[in-house]
This record gives sequence, structure tokens and C-alpha cells, in this order.
Amino acid sequence: MGYFNLWGWKLVDDLVDDLEGTEESRVRLLVGMHSSPAEEVKAALSLQPEDGTVDHSRANQMRKRVAEDFRNQLLVGAPSNQSEAALRRLRDQLLSGKLVVKLHLSMQLHAKLYLFERDDAHVPKIGYVGSSNLTLAGIQKQAELNIDVLDQDATVKLSEWFERRWNERYSLDITKELAQILDESWINEKLIDPYLIYLKIAYHLSSEARAGVSEFSLPKVFEDKLFDFQAAAVKIAAHHLNRRGGVMIGDVVGLGKTLLSTALARVFEDDYGAETLIICPKNLTKMWESYRTTYGLRGQVLSMSKVQRELPNMRRYRLVLIDESHNLRNREGKKYRAIREYIERNDSKCIL
Repeated sequence: MGYFNLWGWKLVDDLVDDLEGTEESRVRLLVGMHSSPAEEVKAALSLQPEDGTVDHSRANQMRKRVAEDFRNQLLVGAPSNQSEAALRRLRDQLLSGKLVVKLHLSMQLHAKLYLFERDDAHVPKIGYVGSSNLTLAGIQKQAELNIDVLDQDATVKLSEWFERRWNERYSLDITKELAQILDESWINEKLIDPYLIYLKIAYHLSSEARAGVSEFSLPKVFEDKLFDFQAAAVKIAAHHLNRRGGVMIGDVVGLGKTLLSTALARVFEDDYGAETLIICPKNLTKMWESYRTTYGLRGQVLSMSKVQRELPNMRRYRLVLIDESHNLRNREGKKYRAIREYIERNDSKCIL
């Protein structure tokens, strides 16, 4: 296979359960080491192109990279009972020997070949050659083209081609590593101590907070306007806004959400040259105009009652600040859709 992802396996795993896990009754999967389009362009234009030679050090490096890629696959999408069950079956098939996976490193393997051995004296082997990778998209979602190979002379040659690559020095068995990656992921049946989860959350939250405090500084106009806890909150929010494209300021009444939001918008205007579109209820437009003028925000204040009429033709603002955003909690509402479409169309960062 040129490409293989964990989610694609669930489309064929039921065919593997009946196998015995012996040399004669198992699935062997040879996976290619592939590069992203950006990496291919970078390699093609490099002043010092790689010669493609693989040694022990490079093989280990590539092996770690593929392992990391499989770990990242488990972070995509929302977990479900169905996907959890499918990934557990994959882990069990790896551990039982019903599925053996090797990583082919000698060259960029882009072939797609499926070979089946049958208890049939006339047609003992069947091959399928084409464009379908063993991925969710390649098997189910994309328009692919494959042909079946029934001629036995041709299937023998395909089998020999596969065996040569399977037995190469740098076709590395990664079966146990894949099983371990799955076993260490969210599919593991073993319950994790809640205290360890608490520590992990605290670690990541504190890491993000420290990063924000060190990365950003307040404009001078706010230095004597904010308490220390408010200044820290603005910097931490700036880190989240920059990294994730959005942030929610949800303090209780009286802790200065309006001033914090204004300071955050000003940080992004100063650091990234952004301009700010402020969307608020009609009765708050005068207040926001006053804040915009007082603190030197570059942008515009728009009443929420006008978003359907004005947003479709409004120029791009890289930062959108929405006050009283709980009024938009109905995703089927016209105002919600108008604002969402504007943000998506302009790739704007968003402060709620």
C-alpha cells in the first residue's frame, strides 16, 4: 500500500477475524513511506537533494516519524463506540498475528496491490491492482479505479514482486509498535486514575498560561487600567487566539470582560496589524464606540440587528469581537449563520 490509515481498516477487519494467525492464515500489509505534497516540493527544490540512501540511523528516524503519524491519526475526529470497537479489533488482530504490518523504506512505495490466496485448484490466487489505498477515503469515499487479475502467470509475478519487497532489509516489522500505540491510546479498556488526568490537564493549562504570559505584552494605554490577574488573562487569551483562531472570555459580571476584550483586540492590532469588527447588541453600540475611540482600536462597530444585511458585502476584518455572544446560541438562526459565514469566508479570528 502507498497509504494506510487506522480508520480504513474497519472496512475490512471482519474478513480477518476468521484467520488463524499462522504463516498460512494471516494478512501481510506492506506500507509505503510517503511524503506530504509540501515535503515533496521542498525536496524537489532543495539545493542539497537527498540521494535516497537508507541506513540504520535514517531507518530509525523514518520509523519514529511513521509511528508519530499513526498516533496523530487517533486524534482526528470525535471518538465513538463504533470506532473504539474497530480499533480494538485492529489491536487484537495485530497481537494475535492475524495481521502483520511492515514499513517499506528502501524507496517511495506508491503501489496499490491486493493479493488473495484461495483454496481453488483452478484460480488459487486473485490480484487487484489500481488506485485504492487502504484508507477510509480510498476504500469508500473516493472514485477509484481497480482491475482484477485472474491470469495465474500474472498473479505469480505479482506475488514474487511482493515477496521481494516484503523480505528486503529495510522492510521493517512495525506490528508490535502499532499494537502498542493503540494500547496506549483512548481505546484502552484500563481505566486511568482520575488524579493523573487532573495532573495532565493542570500541566497543559499551566504550560499554555506561561506561554501566553511570556509571548505577549500589553499596550501602554492598558498598563494602569488592568489588575494583574486581568493583564495575565489578556496575555493567556492572546496565546489561545493566536494558536487556535478563537477564544472565549467568560468571566462573571463585574470582572471587566469588556475591557479585557478591548485589550486583547488591541494586542492583535499592534502585533499583527489586524483590524477589528465589533458585533454587539444595538443598545451597546454607543458603549463600544466609546471604547473603540478611547483605546485606539482600528475597526468598526456593527449592531447585531444589522448583520444579515451588512455582513455579506462587508470588507474583510481579520479579527471579529462578538459581545453578548450567548444570543447566538441557536445555530439555525439567521444571525448566527450570517456571522459564521463571514468568519469562514474571511478566515477571521474570533473573540467571544
